[in-house]
Amino acid sequence: MLHPLIADPSATRHILKKFKLRAVKGLGQNFLIDADIVRGIVEVADICAGDAVLEIGPGIGTLTQGLLEAGAHVTAVEVDKKLPAVLKETLAGYENFRLIEGDILKINLSELMPKPFKVAANLPYYITTQILLTLLEKDLPATKIVTMVQREVAERMTAAPGSKIYGALSVAVQFRSEPRLAFDVPPESFLPSPEITSSVVVCDVHKPPFDIDEDFFFKVVRTAFAQRRKTLLNSLASFGREKLLASGIDVKRRAETLSLEEFAALATALQK
Repeated sequence: MLHPLIADPSATRHILKKFKLRAVKGLGQNFLIDADIVRGIVEVADICAGDAVLEIGPGIGTLTQGLLEAGAHVTAVEVDKKLPAVLKETLAGYENFRLIEGDILKINLSELMPKPFKVAANLPYYITTQILLTLLEKDLPATKIVTMVQREVAERMTAAPGSKIYGALSVAVQFRSEPRLAFDVPPESFLPSPEITSSVVVCDVHKPPFDIDEDFFFKVVRTAFAQRRKTLLNSLASFGREKLLASGIDVKRRAETLSLEEFAALATALQK
């Protein structure tokens, strides 16, 4: 077993040097070197002994080690083919660890994680939204999704109606979960240091609050936000002017002002 903890600048540099590794910019890699952040993620994820946890992009095992030390049974999915050999050494001795090599967007997650589980991940910035929506839309038995994302994305995930950053991502995340911003992660917590601040967001997953055709609902949402400066009457004109006027929603409003309940009412009226 590796000592000291991987979440240490010296230990991380040693591992990178030993395996001749460098952060791959195309994969959005930045190695976490702050043990306090690892502990913080484990804490907000409410990790208990025996919990099943899906980790996306374990890297050299920094966060993984914190999850394993808390007693979780971790299934980690890693797309970088150079890292399995590293993880075999850095996480040697942990029997509660399973590594899956592959792309998280191409793996059958229902088969991989058939029972209730939690997600803990430092998501690559370039595909953050794709991964989040995959986790939320696949009707998986996930109970909690804890992700480290770009601060800007965290703000969009948790934005309220009426905010300039409230958009289709806000609606999608809040339709299937209750998100909250747990804490920020400064650039110096990583090696190499990124140019932006990251944030950890906790999403408590729940069933959609409305009995509605979800595909149509999100088609309306995406169309409404596609040209967010337009009023609903203009942005959703293709769905039928009479239906819009009969929806009970003021069609002079913009998409960013509508709550989930109002989007549901609008979609229901437009589908009739």
